[in-house]
Amino acid sequence: MTFSFDRIPAGICNCYLLRGEKTILIDGGAPGGLGAFKQGLQRLGVDPREIQLIVLTHGHADHIACLGAIQQMSGAQVAVHQNDRAWVESGRPQLPPGQTTWGKIMIGLAKPLFKPAIAPVKVDLAFGDAGFALTDYGIPGRVIFTPGHSPGSSCILLESGDIFVGDLAMNAWFLRLTPGLPVLADDMGQVIAAWEKLLALGVKTVHPAHGDSFAAEIIRREIDRRKAG
Repeated sequence: MTFSFDRIPAGICNCYLLRGEKTILIDGGAPGGLGAFKQGLQRLGVDPREIQLIVLTHGHADHIACLGAIQQMSGAQVAVHQNDRAWVESGRPQLPPGQTTWGKIMIGLAKPLFKPAIAPVKVDLAFGDAGFALTDYGIPGRVIFTPGHSPGSSCILLESGDIFVGDLAMNAWFLRLTPGLPVLADDMGQVIAAWEKLLALGVKTVHPAHGDSFAAEIIRREIDRRKAG
């Protein structure tokens, strides 16, 4: 079986295209990101109608802003953890709390200013805490429930050790200067517990929604520093 994956920037959000027997898209892009997303598909020579499933790592605005347009272009089904379903279907997600000084400043500025118009999208698969395997799509991996950044935050783990984490980790200059744990999250205790579970599964390379990919060992070292401090 041939399998590959590619990153497609859509505004400040990285979407990821997984291509096996069938094609899956991870996340639905940030406000203003639809044009870049279309260009990314063209660059890869992918017809949007090839996408059969869109898996959302969570339901925050910067991950679902282009979802309605992408779903209409592709006809794909939409999957998200049941805890974030209402945000997707209402088009009215909440903002996560800041967990660092900078994170708190960001959210304080965003609350009165960041109010994008988001089209409500019907969720076809509201999965539970057990997640689900991607083998029916010819993708060597599975969706894993990893709450903490949002109530329904989830990751896609490949057998290779590559993991697509949404905002369970961050590596963009406007969020943090070095790769690591999120500066925005509902519950950092849950974030760390989720990461300890993932690290025990042998994750190797982290592919965040914001910023470049990095080695999972960076997360292990940050968690160890937190515990030591």
